Amino acid sequence: MTRVHAHWSAMMLGTALAVLVSAPADLRAGSPRPLQWTEVPPDDWLSVGGRLYDKWWAELGLPEPRRTHPSYPAEGKKSGAATWRCKECRGWDYRGRDGAYGQGSHYTGIRGIREYDGADAGEVLAVLTDRTHGYQRALGEVPLRLLARFVVAGQVDMARYIDGETGTVKAGDVVQGERLYGRHCARCHGDDGRYQNFSGDPGEPEYLGTLARDNPWETWHKIRNGHPGSQMPMGPAMMGRWRHAEPMPPFRSLPREGQLSILKYARTLPPQ
Repeated sequence: MTRVHAHWSAMMLGTALAVLVSAPADLRAGSPRPLQWTEVPPDDWLSVGGRLYDKWWAELGLPEPRRTHPSYPAEGKKSGAATWRCKECRGWDYRGRDGAYGQGSHYTGIRGIREYDGADAGEVLAVLTDRTHGYQRALGEVPLRLLARFVVAGQVDMARYIDGETGTVKAGDVVQGERLYGRHCARCHGDDGRYQNFSGDPGEPEYLGTLARDNPWETWHKIRNGHPGSQMPMGPAMMGRWRHAEPMPPFRSLPREGQLSILKYARTLPPQ
């Protein structure tokens, strides 16, 4: 089995974890047995953590939270499930108030996680389980440790590679990106990136080209870590062909230059 195929298998964790991880009563009925380290391939620890950072309940197969997180800042503009996502306060670029979320509809005034890059995972775990965050019951021990590992060893300094003002990708090669895209991405996203409509709204679609232009930080995060185990509405090119999208695998196995090349090429795809 190749490394990429192994990652495809690992992506099925989202379904398996649903019956393995404990959660609070208002999120999930019952008390399944805790997830064990041996059930998560070591090569996938960081990407699973990255998907938990993205949307932990989708990755774990749990119902989304209904209430707003009790510690979500009053100056924030979101409510409900969105306020439980790590990325909503810390940002796709991991810089929080000092990055792309320093203004606009996602602003919370909370700092990012860059200061924890290379830190002790136990320190991050203590933050995740303190009274402010309170994630210990929602995620369970092993998912929390995977999330902490991502924070200390799985993030990247995006400011080095993506311009904070324009979103321009400062590294990578479009020609190489087109080749890698055709090999790894076109089957699910289509040659023009319009197989999947992330918004679900035909009137205001969000395709891969749209996302890569508007939010290269999120796009690179998903290239590196994959997409949490949820289903995406199909774009017009895919109607009648697939009923549901396949899970997006992580591509951490690609060199960073290759990841950025895919991102750079994705920004040339049609946004509409």
